[in-house]
This record gives sequence, C-alpha cells and structure tokens, in this order.
Amino acid sequence: MARIEDLAEHYGRHIGTPWQRTVAGAQRVVMVVYDKELERTLRARKLAFETATREAGHDWREIDLAGAFAEWLAADDYRDEYFASPEDLQLKLEAEFPADVAERLRKALCHPEVTDNTVVAVFGTGSLFGLARISQVLRMIEADIRGRLLVFFPGQFERNNYRLLDARDGWNYLAVPITAHSEGGIA
Repeated sequence: MARIEDLAEHYGRHIGTPWQRTVAGAQRVVMVVYDKELERTLRARKLAFETATREAGHDWREIDLAGAFAEWLAADDYRDEYFASPEDLQLKLEAEFPADVAERLRKALCHPEVTDNTVVAVFGTGSLFGLARISQVLRMIEADIRGRLLVFFPGQFERNNYRLLDARDGWNYLAVPITAHSEGGIA
C-alpha cells in the first residue's frame, strides 16, 4: 500500500513549505488525488496526513461528507414521498443539496478553532458523485477558507482537469494537486 504513503509524503513536502497568505480562496485548496479503489486504504491511513500537517506546524480538523446526502434527505419533511417517487427528488436535489454540502463545509471552515494556520481535511467526496458537483460546492465556500482546505479526491487529475471517480467530465480548478507522481509545491 505504498501509494497512500507516497501521497502522504508528497503532501507533507507541500504542506511543509511556507504558506503564502495573500492567495485567493481557490488557491488555498489542496486536492489529494488517488485511485478510487484506495478509498478504504486512505481512510485507514489518514493519520499519516494529519501527522504530516502537525509536523509542519499546522493545526488539523476534518469533516466527512459520506453521510451528507442521507442526513439531508432524512431532514426533509417529504422524504417518504421521495422514496415512493425518487424521480421527484431531482429538481430539489439540484437546487438545494449542493448548498447544503457547502454549508456543512462552511461550518467546519468557520469553526472557532479554525485559524489561518489550520488545515481542514475533507473526506467522503466520492459519496457526492451523481448528487452534487464538487466544483460547484468549492466555488460556494472559497471565501471561507482561512488556512488550507485539503480535499481527498478519488479520481483522476490530468492536464489540469479533475475527474471524480474517473467517470464524469472533469473541471479545471486552481487547487494544488497532490498525486502519486507530484513533488508538492508552494502552498
């Protein structure tokens, strides 16, 4: 399982460089891109990323989006009707769910313990596939990023395009990519 350890090492080199404080919110996002088959392995070894962050002198907080859809739907008054007719959910899903995910991230980013020296790590982005576009959610919360937002991204990165779970058309984003082949960079 050296691939996750390699990613953690590349991330550690990147996060250990001095942070530029005047960069835009989109440039404060770090995307750790890994093969979708490694999701469970990554979760089992996430301490390597936290350790690298703390060794670089930064604080660590995390949020897991894996249950976001279930929690969002469970809170809806019409959830039982949506189970009876799931096609009726599509419009509400497109109109409201990305904003709900953004609000979850915003709460984590604006937590009183989060400072401009904190890395907020986001797990469970693969669970958003088919429900919300990560690119859309990130645009909604860019202004709330104080330190760095670390997004664990099961998919691919090539030619400046990210593709979640290797399946959807990618999008170009200003985030710093950390891949198995990257060497890290200035944050």
